[in-house]
Amino acid sequence: MTTPADVRPTRPCPNCGRMSLAANYPFCSKRCADVDLNRWLNGSYAIPVVELDDGDDFDPEIR
Repeated sequence: MTTPADVRPTRPCPNCGRMSLAANYPFCSKRCADVDLNRWLNGSYAIPVVELDDGDDFDPEIR
């Protein structure tokens, strides 16, 4: 019986560019997976947002 991990195509590791392995997908190794996790935990990856000032045109009463 095949699992989804068995049929995934290999692709380049997002950190180093070597081909990914099924055990660490989408990374090539445990080390590259840990490097990526460390970047998330340190805040290196962030989603940019635009914060609204208190005076912006936002009125929660208007629907």
